[in-house]
Amino acid sequence: MKKVLLILFALSQSLSAQFTDINIVKEVKVKNKGVVVSAHPLASEAGTLILKMGGNAYDAIVATQYALAVVYPQAGNIGGGGFLVGVKNTGEKFTIDYRETAPNKASRDMYLDQNGNANTDLSQNGRLAAGVPGSVAGFFATLKYCKLPMEKLIQPAIDLAEKGFAITEQEANLLNSNKEDFKKHNRASVVFVTIKPWKSGDLLIQKELAETLKLIQKFGLKGFYEGKTAELLTSEMKKGNGIITLEDLKNYKVIERKPLEFDYKGNQIVSMSLPSSGGILLAQMLKMSGFENLEKYQQNSKEAVQIMVEAERRAFADRAEYMGDPDFIQDKTAYLISDEYLKNRWKSFSFKKASLSSEVGKIINQPKESTETTHISIIDKDGNAAAVTTTLNGLYGSKVVVSGAGFFLNNEMDDFSVKPGIPNMFGAVGGEANSIQPNKRMLSSMTPTIVLKNGKPYMVVGTPGGTTIPTSVYQSIVNVVDFKLNANISVNSPKFHHQWLPEMVAFEKNFPETTIADLEKLGYKAERWGQLGRTEMILIDEKGYIHAVADGRGDDSVAVE
Repeated sequence: MKKVLLILFALSQSLSAQFTDINIVKEVKVKNKGVVVSAHPLASEAGTLILKMGGNAYDAIVATQYALAVVYPQAGNIGGGGFLVGVKNTGEKFTIDYRETAPNKASRDMYLDQNGNANTDLSQNGRLAAGVPGSVAGFFATLKYCKLPMEKLIQPAIDLAEKGFAITEQEANLLNSNKEDFKKHNRASVVFVTIKPWKSGDLLIQKELAETLKLIQKFGLKGFYEGKTAELLTSEMKKGNGIITLEDLKNYKVIERKPLEFDYKGNQIVSMSLPSSGGILLAQMLKMSGFENLEKYQQNSKEAVQIMVEAERRAFADRAEYMGDPDFIQDKTAYLISDEYLKNRWKSFSFKKASLSSEVGKIINQPKESTETTHISIIDKDGNAAAVTTTLNGLYGSKVVVSGAGFFLNNEMDDFSVKPGIPNMFGAVGGEANSIQPNKRMLSSMTPTIVLKNGKPYMVVGTPGGTTIPTSVYQSIVNVVDFKLNANISVNSPKFHHQWLPEMVAFEKNFPETTIADLEKLGYKAERWGQLGRTEMILIDEKGYIHAVADGRGDDSVAVE
């Protein structure tokens, strides 16, 4: 394995800027092989190296996530959290919740000034924005389903951090554009800040991160949540206004939750339950649009988009009012996805005009900001499937690197309702159900999903994108099930997004203008966005052929066992 990684490293040195171009694979169709689709070619390769060593999909998921923490620092992480949805070839379904939690010293009004106004800069940037990380605990919880020990699963990431890798043009641009934020929020120098601007082909070597990963390799879970790394993290808190303590880290717990399951046109959807809103939103949107027989229409036609936008509007209004950590609120999932409730919710739909968001919830003005998350889709040769979405929340999280440990801290506290009615960085409004409380998990939009046909995995899908995640996964499923599109077209065709508030629909820049114009005549307000999500999709046909597609919007890549 080390020999293979050394070859990859040598390629990164010798090929420089050509390295990413040569190794990115956007689409494969194979049989009796395992495949990994992730946001970075080296991370996908790390996953398939583990498959070749005899690991299963869950071994590969762990290895890929660790590798992403090295090669995709804007979202891959050990300082954040995420959700795993798994379906074993035995039919067993499970989910692992390793979402971050609020520190014990967190309080409902911790981001309000003396006048009671929300200071979202504090919830989005710097040490106070960080929740207690859950990723590493989640990786260890996944071992229950793995075949190989953690010592082997983490080794590819250690090699990549220690020896370095050639960054892509996209990565260089991101590091350069965030340089001033890195300098502002870190007292010590960090490897992500250089005197000369980063350029494609430059080597990024992360010695401190490699040592942190080695501590995990040597001491297990305690190598992160106790000992040197925990002390470095809490010391970082004291350099600013951070509140994570050694006790917070030691007491962090992963939760295995019951998957959210429902039927859509003969397909069994398996997704994430609360504290992710994604599964509920997906169920609501698919069921409501199902009332109008979407398959009658063309993809991205006026009628199809209107139906789907109105389903999104109603679902996101419910998100704001009802959803949060199920251990702290009354969980109304069964009610919210029931046919009776949704049929009543859909009564106000009309093809003649746009609904008003005030008809389905209380209007509150809000800004719109961008996001960064990352998703992995995997299936192994034995038919075990895994979908994982993980995040630091914003791009590079809180912008704080733990000095001496080399990893970014999340800014996940912003996913709470900082003040009921005040939008977070993605424009999502929340209410009391998602208010800040100590040890509580913040509401998420992540939607890792596996679709089953006749009890076997048919689709593995997910995407980054904050509040655009559920709507992108929704469109991906509809594209395949209703519009009969293949994986490539489904993933790469232009998407749209609506989230109840603000009162506008976002369209990707290459979306059909005729459809947008027709919708504007009905009262819809349109905005053009550069891109929506980066979907990783695997489709398995009835003959067992695996069609895997990495989104063309980024450096995402497929690797084959």
